[in-house]
Amino acid sequence: MRMWSLHPRYLDRQGLLACWRESLLAQAVLVGATKGYQHHPQLDRFREQPDPMAAIGAYLAGLRDEATARGYRFDAGRILRQGEPVRLTVTDGQLALEWRHLGAKLAARSPKDAERWSTAAPAPHPLFVVIPGPVASWERAGEG
Repeated sequence: MRMWSLHPRYLDRQGLLACWRESLLAQAVLVGATKGYQHHPQLDRFREQPDPMAAIGAYLAGLRDEATARGYRFDAGRILRQGEPVRLTVTDGQLALEWRHLGAKLAARSPKDAERWSTAAPAPHPLFVVIPGPVASWERAGEG
């Protein structure tokens, strides 16, 4: 499971679709609708929120907005809770690690996207505010 902290605009088609599917799975885990992935470390950052379902809903809404901008139709009805905007933090160390990880993925499967973003500075998903710090404790190097 890879729920990117990076802005979804950087994801290629495959990455955006995979992130949507995996985030819907994360939402199902958080609501108790599935037994798989219950202990996945990326879910910790949502579980730690006062309202985990609002946090995952905001994350999914960011993905849906990017999909809509590209002309895709992600079903907003699959987002179980939307409401007041929620903001989480992500460290600059985590963002940098994900940027390198995504760059390698894009170089392998979407070279044009890799080239387009090669000189860009990474921005976070709209849910996140960047703060100084190391790679997140929940990160599994090489995952995703």
